[in-house]
Amino acid sequence: MSDVTYYVAMPFLIDADGSPVAGAAEECQSLAAALRRAEIMAHVAGHIGAVAFSRSGDPMTGEFGDATLLRKFGNVPEDLATL
Repeated sequence: MSDVTYYVAMPFLIDADGSPVAGAAEECQSLAAALRRAEIMAHVAGHIGAVAFSRSGDPMTGEFGDATLLRKFGNVPEDLATL
């Protein structure tokens, strides 16, 4: 099977300690849809921001490359690798 690209929007919230945490990610149908959804998520009450990213790989083998950040919206941590 060939590689498939997934587009995802994911919000960020503040936990009880005041640290940013990733919220529930949502798969989107396209790059444009992921960008739109992340922008909307960034403005939802309780969210401090959101990101849109993509990830490609082979779902049959479970092998996927690193996520590619498409865009940040709002107050998103600079170092997303630590989350």
